[in-house]
Amino acid sequence: MSFHLVYSGWSFDADLQIIQADVRMEIDGEILIEEPLCVDVGLPALLLSMHEDVEPNRWTDAERWHQVPFFVCGCGDPECRAYSFIVRHLPENELELTEVEERQDMPPRKLAGYVVDEAEYVSQVRAIGLEFLRFTKDLDGYRPYYKDTVETVKSLLQRLEPPARNGSAS
Repeated sequence: MSFHLVYSGWSFDADLQIIQADVRMEIDGEILIEEPLCVDVGLPALLLSMHEDVEPNRWTDAERWHQVPFFVCGCGDPECRAYSFIVRHLPENELELTEVEERQDMPPRKLAGYVVDEAEYVSQVRAIGLEFLRFTKDLDGYRPYYKDTVETVKSLLQRLEPPARNGSAS
């Protein structure tokens, strides 16, 4: 299946202290998301999904950032409205994305499932993380919902970098 995730039109809402973008997610020709959303609240969890299985809980607190849905309402409140996905790493370099409807104190209801190429997914999610760092680099007064958002994004992106080689170059 083909996978396309694009964030465009990045903006910073200083009053709400959130970063928003126009999000478009398409899998195998099916458009799953196409609207302006808050992106910084769920970005650390999205980046974590490149490395590990993740499962959302939209009612969790900010310090449990790894459980926040990837895409939340443009107001930045995951309890308001969110697109929730469970991500499982499969053999053969694939990922399973399961779109779910979260229900408080109940198991989530599966809406749809997709299998995507891991390399495509990682490449596009990584690019979004890098764009986020470029966008936030010179932002004055940015105080995100999860206070360590920028540092967590940097750390998760660094996990993709090959380890530094010791010794002489060949």
